[in-house]
Amino acid sequence: MASVDRATAPTYVYDQSEGSAEMRGLLGGKGANVAEMQRIGVPVPDGFTVTTEACVAAMDADGAWPDGLWEAVLDRLAALEKRTGRRLGDPERPLLVSVRSGAVFSMPGMMDTILNLGINDAAVRGLAAESGNPRFAWDSYRRFVQMFGEVVLGVPSDDFEHALSQLKRERGVALDTDLTAEDLEGLVAMFKRITEESAGAGAFGDDPREQLRLAINAVFASWQNPRAAVYRRANDIPDELGTAVNIMQMVFGNLGETSGTGVCFTRNPATGAKELYGEFLVNAQGEDVVAGIRTPRPIAEMEAALPEAYHELVATMARLEAHYGDMQDIEFTVEQGRLYLLQTRTGKRTAQAAVRVACELVAEGVITRDQAVQRIDPRQLDQLLHPTIDPDAPRDLLATGLNASPGAGVGEVVLDADTAERRGKAGTPVILVRWETTPDDIHGVIVAQGVITAHGGMTSHAAVVARGMGKPCVAGVDGLQIDREARTIAIGGRVLREGDTITMDGSTGEVLAGGSPLVPPRFDDHFREITAWADEIRRLRVRANADTPEDAERARGFGAEGIGLCRTEHMFMSEERLPSVRRMILASDEADRLAALAEIAPMQQGDFEGILRAMDGLPVTIRLLDPPLHEFLPSLLEASRDVERIRGHGAPGDLVAAEALLARVKELTEANPMLGTRGCRLGLLFPEIYTMQARAIVDAALAVRAAGGDPRPEIMIPLVGFAEELRRMRILVEEVVREETERAGVDFPIQVGTMIELPRAAVVADQIATEADFFSFGTNDLTQTVLGLSRDDAEGKFLTQYLEDGVIDKNPFQTIDVDGVGAVVRMGCEQGRAVKPDLKLGVCGEHGGDPLSVGFFHDVGVDYVSCSPFRVPIARLAAAQAALGASFKDR
Repeated sequence: MASVDRATAPTYVYDQSEGSAEMRGLLGGKGANVAEMQRIGVPVPDGFTVTTEACVAAMDADGAWPDGLWEAVLDRLAALEKRTGRRLGDPERPLLVSVRSGAVFSMPGMMDTILNLGINDAAVRGLAAESGNPRFAWDSYRRFVQMFGEVVLGVPSDDFEHALSQLKRERGVALDTDLTAEDLEGLVAMFKRITEESAGAGAFGDDPREQLRLAINAVFASWQNPRAAVYRRANDIPDELGTAVNIMQMVFGNLGETSGTGVCFTRNPATGAKELYGEFLVNAQGEDVVAGIRTPRPIAEMEAALPEAYHELVATMARLEAHYGDMQDIEFTVEQGRLYLLQTRTGKRTAQAAVRVACELVAEGVITRDQAVQRIDPRQLDQLLHPTIDPDAPRDLLATGLNASPGAGVGEVVLDADTAERRGKAGTPVILVRWETTPDDIHGVIVAQGVITAHGGMTSHAAVVARGMGKPCVAGVDGLQIDREARTIAIGGRVLREGDTITMDGSTGEVLAGGSPLVPPRFDDHFREITAWADEIRRLRVRANADTPEDAERARGFGAEGIGLCRTEHMFMSEERLPSVRRMILASDEADRLAALAEIAPMQQGDFEGILRAMDGLPVTIRLLDPPLHEFLPSLLEASRDVERIRGHGAPGDLVAAEALLARVKELTEANPMLGTRGCRLGLLFPEIYTMQARAIVDAALAVRAAGGDPRPEIMIPLVGFAEELRRMRILVEEVVREETERAGVDFPIQVGTMIELPRAAVVADQIATEADFFSFGTNDLTQTVLGLSRDDAEGKFLTQYLEDGVIDKNPFQTIDVDGVGAVVRMGCEQGRAVKPDLKLGVCGEHGGDPLSVGFFHDVGVDYVSCSPFRVPIARLAAAQAALGASFKDR
């Protein structure tokens, strides 16, 4: 390694005494917190930390260490040896160290650790003589050989475990602690043979300094292992942060009955209760607690086993929670009665616990309300808003897909929406299993306990509709095969029949065999308190996407301040309305079409009345019909099959009707319907459709008002790309409003706006704004049109690979693409308000419930976001965090 000028080289290694909690970005969470504990006088082992910058530099150089790093490690090691009076590998007073990862954000269990480094054939005898405990020395050695072999040299862990299990069988013992010093000495020799057989002769070596270099390198490399990468993606942790490496003097919990190790929390991480929570083991090292080799004991029993250390631990836990102002997760070791803390970090907790801890810390005067709001991960609130599977119940896993909509459901497998509706209305819980869902399936989705699809992604039709209804959805289940003829599914190597019971967990993406017990959602005073604080802080209003009175009532219960998107097409899909809708589509002239629309109008008005009553006094934005008409008809394949079936066996009259339907399906079928005859284009071609809907909205509002209500409808024209389109549609709507209000003898203005979902609409937003009272950015379709992506195809084909390969860092259909789609949104906002400063701006795509996206929308200056009812509390909390200028990750 080349020499380096120490005066100008970066500082890649710090002694613990040089660090503090503020240096987390450089020293990682573990290194910064250990340094902080040392600074405030908490007993910790001595050591030093290799920085995250060193790891990043090595990653950038394909694993090559930056100049000066190894020399800096040796310098700090020499200082540690001097302070402790010990040396790595010394035959009389050996220094043993742990080598641990330490990411900036906690990633428990995702990266690698090596204990007892510094022991070798000479040092083990010195350790035995010094401690007077040969068994302890050889136990430490065998642990080191195994961990070094697994982590550094890639020896399969099963090889070591098999040898250990075989030795215990031969000795007739059940536990590792029952093995003698002689047994363990022989095990060390066996472990070395296993290592050399797997990694090659001489791979293990006997030089502790070289082993230290290799161990640090292995921890660097573990930042990029698959499980760590998956964890970072799931928790929005940037890949470029790297990990620190913490080298600390070993303290030994396996020195006999006055020693031990454990993990504890300052509060209950499941409930948030202020109570001691944790486990410990006597005569053990750290990994024994979590590895399941021995059954840990409740932390309360430590008072009898190690009383002095227990009381010191309890006092230290209270001190650390007060110092950090949050619940702590602590690792500790007791060496011959003396307590050492190895780590403290902000404890992972359930949503229920997170909310309770934040509220109680405010009540205790430890933190402020603003800090409490920042403490909660908004995404975690999903756990509180949906039923979940009982965590104590057994799980028979069949398969895993995308966790597209949270919550859990239990029911019988059904393979089509009609069967789902029939069985569901009869009182049978059902799970709708489909290749993918379409708007035609809405009646089945409504009655189902949940939806599973073989195709589609996180924002597929199934996912979006399920989230809107608060139903669990698992999408894109790999390997799921559906046999419609045999009425069976093949999943997880098993064949299930329609009617078999399964359980689904939309929060994890798991599909389980059989029926698992569910735990219903619970809202307590702490939940109401934290969301009330968020409401006092936020500027951004939060509405809900809701299509039925039931959805609207649920949304209001979750704190929605109106409806930002009511999709009228979902009202057309019920079994009693679909015939009228199809008659309207199949009408040969305007008169027949108007007759069919007259049948639909009263039903539409009834829907609107229910929604306006549920949202009394709050705005309700109703989008006129958006999808192409062919979505309300059978597919081309289904219509063709019906013709052939009837031709062979049906009546002549039926054949004429079937052929007419097939002809109309062919006429309406488009190569790219998303960009075809839909939205305002449909309204311009068939104005009587939008006239009927506008009249139903106005008449519903007038009826609610006459009954003493305070209806506030807003009419939204979809898919506008030209100002002239909106001008003409606005004239149509205003004419209907004028006619109906004059007939009622009242003055009742209704705002008319548009959904911005095409790039051109944002580019010419200044022109469109002259005809609009409001803009609502439909970010689902806007993402597709800006990025040139088909949502379902992208998520089902290449988008996952893009995420895994780092082509993109987030799914743009879940979190707004700030540089692309976000720039278009910003342009539309600025252009619109340039000509109409008071133009109301909203967002009604699924991004409105994504915390990261909500932060962007706050910065852009929109007035409100709208999301599915079950994501309203999430958006309320995220909006408050955006107003505070920081999120839970910045605490």
